Amino acid sequence: MELLHCPSISTYTPKLCFQNHPFSRRNYADFENKWRKSRSSVMMDAAADSGRGGAAAKTTATVVVVEKLTTERRRFDVLSGKPLPFGATARDGGVNFAVFSSNATSATLCLITLSDLPEKRVTEQIFLDPLVNKTGDVWHVFLKGDFENMLYGYNFDGKFCPEEGHYFDSSQIVLDPYAKATVSRGEYGVLGPEDDCWPPMAGMVPSAADQFYWEGDLPLKFPQRDLVIYEMHVRGFTNHESSGTKCPGTYLGVVEKLDHLKELGVNCIELMPCHEFNELEYYSYNSVLGDYKFNFWGYSTVNFFSPMGRYASAGLSNCGLGAINEFKYLVKEAHKRGIEVIMDVVFNHTAEGNENGPTVSFRGIDGGVFYMLAPKGEFYNYSGCGNTFNCNHPIVRQFIVDCLRYWVTEMHVDGFRFDLASILTRSTSSWDAVNVYGNSTDGDVITTGTPLTSPPLVDMISNDPILRGVKLIAEAWDCGGLYQVGMFPHWGIWSEWNGKYRDMVRQFIKGTDGFSGAFAECLCGSPNLYQKGGRKPWNSINFVCAHDGFTLADLVTYNNKHNLANGEDNKDGENHNNSWNCGEEGEFASIFVKKLRKRQMRNFFLCLMVSQGVPMIYMGDEYGHTKGGNNNTYCHDNYINYFRWDKKDESSSDFLRFCCLMTKFRHQCESLGLDGFLTADRLQWHGHAPKIPDWSETSRFVAFTLVDKVKGELYVAFNASHLPVTITLPDRPAYRWQPLVDTGKPAPFDFLTDDVPEREIAAKQYSHFLDADQYPMLSYSSIILLLSPADDSLFRSTSRAR
Repeated sequence: MELLHCPSISTYTPKLCFQNHPFSRRNYADFENKWRKSRSSVMMDAAADSGRGGAAAKTTATVVVVEKLTTERRRFDVLSGKPLPFGATARDGGVNFAVFSSNATSATLCLITLSDLPEKRVTEQIFLDPLVNKTGDVWHVFLKGDFENMLYGYNFDGKFCPEEGHYFDSSQIVLDPYAKATVSRGEYGVLGPEDDCWPPMAGMVPSAADQFYWEGDLPLKFPQRDLVIYEMHVRGFTNHESSGTKCPGTYLGVVEKLDHLKELGVNCIELMPCHEFNELEYYSYNSVLGDYKFNFWGYSTVNFFSPMGRYASAGLSNCGLGAINEFKYLVKEAHKRGIEVIMDVVFNHTAEGNENGPTVSFRGIDGGVFYMLAPKGEFYNYSGCGNTFNCNHPIVRQFIVDCLRYWVTEMHVDGFRFDLASILTRSTSSWDAVNVYGNSTDGDVITTGTPLTSPPLVDMISNDPILRGVKLIAEAWDCGGLYQVGMFPHWGIWSEWNGKYRDMVRQFIKGTDGFSGAFAECLCGSPNLYQKGGRKPWNSINFVCAHDGFTLADLVTYNNKHNLANGEDNKDGENHNNSWNCGEEGEFASIFVKKLRKRQMRNFFLCLMVSQGVPMIYMGDEYGHTKGGNNNTYCHDNYINYFRWDKKDESSSDFLRFCCLMTKFRHQCESLGLDGFLTADRLQWHGHAPKIPDWSETSRFVAFTLVDKVKGELYVAFNASHLPVTITLPDRPAYRWQPLVDTGKPAPFDFLTDDVPEREIAAKQYSHFLDADQYPMLSYSSIILLLSPADDSLFRSTSRAR
């Protein structure tokens, strides 16, 4: 936020000016009409001088709006305040404000009413005396007064020297990193005044009266091995018109559809970014689709303490408190249904971009502290998004820990998935082993961004009395080439998105030679990655698809990405997807190809559910959502990313039935979510014949038996060959193998439940094979058989019926 000074009226409250953006879709009139209040003002032209040090002075004329002085301007009692806790804290009948800035020479608390915010006007300024309102590097003040509809921000002055990471500018109002709610635009996708994509932002001033009725909500604390995770996008889940929700695209909309997830067998949702971000960050006209590009995914955080305000149906009500309460309500209602909530957090970078990006918060407070900088002030870009958060700096890592604690204790979330988490392990711009560890490390030369074996931030989180008890999941790579899957510093509690599981499973199931052994490792929870380091199978978060890449339906429909809709000439997105279109590219294909695609989708999902570790499903995969082959849909606020509730209810729901039954089966089996790695006491590998597995380079068949304390014994087999095969089953005297799942069969015979019509007739087709301990498998198919006493078998009864 830019504050324009006019020397001739310096005693007045100046108007704020913001950079305009050339794109326009909808105007901001509704917002202005709702919140504008009449006030006496003086209008005059003034030249703004924001130049300082290396900054170029602005010479363009602009309009400054100032309030007339009155005897009622001072509405607050001002006291020195306390340096902790950081942020705005309601206490002792007032509010304490505390913010860190080690290099600012002056600081001003700017109070802004909700009606003044769209007018870009500061309502009242509290200048902080460095002798009274500063302790160490913390600026602080305590105010008593009427804070109704009041917001706040800060203005810092100091050296402007980008080469040293200093971007202090007395014409800027910056957002407090510890603000608990961020207020800006009230409606998703609506431009600010004068079509501004970065309109004013300010923090909510808290009140002791801000309370939420949790109804005794407590953490579910499910063992991680028992989880079935569902990665989802809050807006995308219900914003399609077919959702039929009262509040589409919001936290409340998700609540309305939680029963679908319960039916699916999900007991943990992983929310794509819900911290405050600016969806207009990429706003531009997309000539390909004739709409506008948005920052839809949200991986570009503005404020880490604030829930995304425009995911709330409440809009700007109560200065952002409505968004806080709606997020809490979502968590509470999820817990009521036995569903944990994990947040996808993006502590690797912020929305401020590189040295040419906007100044919103961190850069204007102390850029050299919060960002990883090169010697001449350039921003390191290990995130691929312009900047890198200086995670292991003492101030920054304390900020991150404080933030995580807040979301656990105040918002009741159950854990976190850390985007590009390898950045959390990189050394800071000012790395000093003596300062961090108390002693130097002999022979260890640490440069900016060097991966650390014991990164202080990960250490703090892992040993924090609050955080070590929640789910901690690392995306163990970054855009700087650091890949740590199986090697992320874990302290015995961190899990990882297992990208190697995704790659190996895709390769094997599509029939690529040389992956049978790697596929078997994946089925066992990747002991090659996690056992040696003392971790467990549940430290592996198994997934075939996620938001970034092909959907499950597209994985079996496209060999190549089709990203033209992104407006980047198909140059964006991953080129190596390990996908297979089953013989024809695109959705329009022969009946044979379509049947094979459905079979492959069932194969992938079955593999996910019978693997040791924690399965993760991507939103929409349960009904076969397609993005038309687009594997990088970050910018689409439309049907491409929206969950299609109408499609879920169509004939493709046959796959939904299969998915629901497979997750239910996994929950029922004691052996499919073990705390330790499998041993020969439980597990035996097979090939086309019992006890003779084929691990050769040309093998496309993997089978195993698994002893289960609930189900007895399971036989699971995958035939990834283009040829059918008749296999010989392990002999179990006095027992008989009974088919349960066969992905080669059409629905509903792909999963034989008791309510399947003509079940006995279907079972009869197997009987002569099973009498000989054999079973026929189609090409590209997988099966699950259960061991049952011979005299208690369905097939005995059907045989006698003949």
